[in-house]
Amino acid sequence: MLFSHISDTHLGLVQYNSEERQNDIYDAFNQAIDISIKDHVDFVIFAGDIFHTPNPSGTAIMQMAHALKKLKQNNIESFFILGEHDISRIRAYPVPYVYHKLGFSHHVGEGKPTYFKDVLITGFDKIRKSEMQDFESRFQEIDKIAKEHKGPKILVLHQGIIEAHKFAGELSANDLPKNFTYYAMGHLHEKFVKSFSNLKGPVAYPGSIELTSSEGIKNTKKGFFEVDISGAEAKPKWIELDIRPQLRVYTSFENITKTVDDVLNQASKSSKKPIVELRIQGKNVKIDFLQAQISRLIPHTLHCTWLISKQSSESSVLMNKPIRIDDEMLKLATSSLKSEQLANFAIKELLPVLTSNDLDHTNQIIFEKYKQFRKEKLK
Repeated sequence: MLFSHISDTHLGLVQYNSEERQNDIYDAFNQAIDISIKDHVDFVIFAGDIFHTPNPSGTAIMQMAHALKKLKQNNIESFFILGEHDISRIRAYPVPYVYHKLGFSHHVGEGKPTYFKDVLITGFDKIRKSEMQDFESRFQEIDKIAKEHKGPKILVLHQGIIEAHKFAGELSANDLPKNFTYYAMGHLHEKFVKSFSNLKGPVAYPGSIELTSSEGIKNTKKGFFEVDISGAEAKPKWIELDIRPQLRVYTSFENITKTVDDVLNQASKSSKKPIVELRIQGKNVKIDFLQAQISRLIPHTLHCTWLISKQSSESSVLMNKPIRIDDEMLKLATSSLKSEQLANFAIKELLPVLTSNDLDHTNQIIFEKYKQFRKEKLK
């Protein structure tokens, strides 16, 4: 038996105010669906953050609906949980629930066992770090059910484990239920798969299907897992997707002309205009000359940004729009706020909603955090 494990699709994300960039997300998503159909998987698991915001655009909603329809037409069932980007803090009905209610897909995020043929599938929607302790008993309950089940057992979670990412980790591998054949994880945007001695199966993150705003510009690969559970052990196989090239290039001001020539040469070999970030080092940078060189590059890129730093320890100067890198922002926020808890709230919960310009949603999140703070202070 074979299934696809897809996560962090972030349908509806628009970067750089670019319709092309929005379509990149849909293209990568449809590639994953089409490959799954071609490879005759038995079912698909979506491990959270299906949409980029809890109130996605009509286009994003239809993209997911069309994908589920194609799967159904090919007799492929699907199962999903919710990530933090799917859940509204204003007690709104999560959009993915609609697919569950209409029978297009199956929501398995409430910790109840669901059975597909001889496979046990269960999971939990995104659990906040402050709620993690409350889920210890629920993990134990589902672990008992998994231990008694004779067939393959899959646990779906949208959480970070510290063994995969020490800054984004919300729990450790030791906290996970022990008796599952495969741990279908979401939330972390980089591919990660590892077996642990205390667990019956591998913990796997396919990562996001495309680079998102929080990841910055970098040379990387994106994809999903196809997992063979025909034997005693789950065997995940990495499937790479064809995505738009993103280039982070380090150079000196003295070599900027050659660097631009090299990037143009790479761009000419791609069917899609690349996204480029130049990191330029030098003490005596001539801005007019630099801009002239960059102007050669801009028509051949979808988005181009550059950063200048002196060769000493002085701060860098960012030209054009700044990028956001989760790790660095989390480090800076933790250092500034002197609190890992507040830093996690600011970067992981507040920032994604602020980028969507949803002020009502933002205000609700802040208000709920304030109520939680007051409640903890009064204890």
